[in-house]
Amino acid sequence: MRTPVVMTLGMVLAPCGLLLNLTGTLAPGWRLMKGFLNQPVDVVLYQGLWDICREQSSRERECGQPDEWNYFAAEPVLVARGLMVTSLAVTALGLLLATLGVRCWQEEPHFALAGASGVVLLAAGLFSLIPVSWYNHFLQDRQVLPAPASPVTVQVSYSLVLGYLGSCLLLLGGFSLGLSFAPWCEERCHSCRKASSSDPRRSSISTVYVDWPEPALTPAIKYYSDGLHRPRPAEQGATSKPRVGFPMPRPPPKTYTNPVDVLDGEEAAKSQGTSSRSTRPCHSSLPCDSDL
Repeated sequence: MRTPVVMTLGMVLAPCGLLLNLTGTLAPGWRLMKGFLNQPVDVVLYQGLWDICREQSSRERECGQPDEWNYFAAEPVLVARGLMVTSLAVTALGLLLATLGVRCWQEEPHFALAGASGVVLLAAGLFSLIPVSWYNHFLQDRQVLPAPASPVTVQVSYSLVLGYLGSCLLLLGGFSLGLSFAPWCEERCHSCRKASSSDPRRSSISTVYVDWPEPALTPAIKYYSDGLHRPRPAEQGATSKPRVGFPMPRPPPKTYTNPVDVLDGEEAAKSQGTSSRSTRPCHSSLPCDSDL
């Protein structure tokens, strides 16, 4: 199966965000100060989370400068240290989960695991975005972030920019990987619907069965259903019981009446005499004895 686009995009953006956050955390460039009195004009001081460096155009950068203004004890710096390190650790965990979920060596990706890695990367992006935004908010406040008085100017340095970019990339990568939950949820819903359709429906607790009384119907309606006359309940199991009541009158059976008198030939023969029946002519339409 081809790797989905959302997984590929997340796997590209998340490592970039991790690299930018790592550089911004370690590099001493969160704040830039210049314009010191009794110092050359080109002297610049870089302040980070772990170190302070002094840079001059005619010399190389010199790190490990003393903290003259108690800068490292400021609350934004202490919070930024903890949250940035936490963000790096959570990002590494999210990338590990994403690698197992996206599966470059298997046939099918693990959508649920890839979606969980997206949630972890979203949390890592928030962990890095909060200290960067808080530090930038108090950048010019010399009471919260100690700095020498005017004419020294305070500006944003490159590490703060890298922190913003890394946080945004982590958020985008985590959101992209989090979209992997969509196929997983669709598959789960399909399996649940299939299981519910195959199992018999169970009655819920809120279902109430009411035994309503049967309405009194006329016999014509009560014992007539689906075009068929149904016997009454008393007649179904009581066929051997004697019937009570008066029988209905039946019409007399119809009989066949012959309009021809069958004795007509016999009476005519008696009137002619007592001759032999074998020699007597037969004038009747009926068969004679001689014919038999």
